[in-house]
Amino acid sequence: MSDSTNRVEREARLRWVPIADMRVSPLAQRELNTSRVNKILKSFDLEQLGTPTVNERGGHYYVIDGQHRIEALKAMGWEDQQVQCWTYVGLSEQDEAEKFLKLNDVLAVHGFAKFKVGVQAGRVEECDIDRIVRAQGLKVSMDSSEGSISAVGTLRRVYQQTGPANLARALRLVRDAYGDIGMIAVVIDGIALLCHRYEDALDDERAVTRLSTVNGGLNALLGQAENIRRQTGNQKRHCVAAAAVEILNGGRGGKKLPTWWHTAETQGLRLAAS
Repeated sequence: MSDSTNRVEREARLRWVPIADMRVSPLAQRELNTSRVNKILKSFDLEQLGTPTVNERGGHYYVIDGQHRIEALKAMGWEDQQVQCWTYVGLSEQDEAEKFLKLNDVLAVHGFAKFKVGVQAGRVEECDIDRIVRAQGLKVSMDSSEGSISAVGTLRRVYQQTGPANLARALRLVRDAYGDIGMIAVVIDGIALLCHRYEDALDDERAVTRLSTVNGGLNALLGQAENIRRQTGNQKRHCVAAAAVEILNGGRGGKKLPTWWHTAETQGLRLAAS
């Protein structure tokens, strides 16, 4: 913003902030990466520290950008010191999350961290994906607990390219056919393509039964997909969809689906990169 003295001024102000008074909001920040802290410590140069960004809220300073640098300073025994920071005052946690995302638009921030903070910031797409995942009894998480999905890039792509209803349907099929072990990127992606292409022609109940009871289960699907990939050179997610069609058509009875490759979207055996 510009003031009457013809100076361009930021909303944030430079302040000396006590390191001991700094906090990290787990809802508005990525998870701490200790290896990154160690890397900073290994080649520590105070002149390369930059200026962290914080928000003064409730008597503490919540780190918006620079938590790994601050942790490095603590590890060096400087917790009783002050460091100069760009300081906002009175932002909510949601505001902090939004600031984090904007500050990191130009940085290589892990997709999962940006998704997590996007939910906290109230961004429409992230919140809707999170809602869809939770509606299936699942959760977006990087831990190994029951119902966890960490493939946020795939969730975004399926949501953007095929829509929220198709994402929900694909997650249900994977959940019911394979459980937690099926919640990996290539399987979600491939089953989402399957649902999107065949729509009403795909019988969900029969699909779950065939996929879950075929000899080898998930390994059978992935093994067949890998064989198709070697033969055709197509993307793995398309090969997972093709393998699923072969498995579904392999049982007796029921209406058979058209083979994956024989559609208007193919050119020979190679699909477009989309």
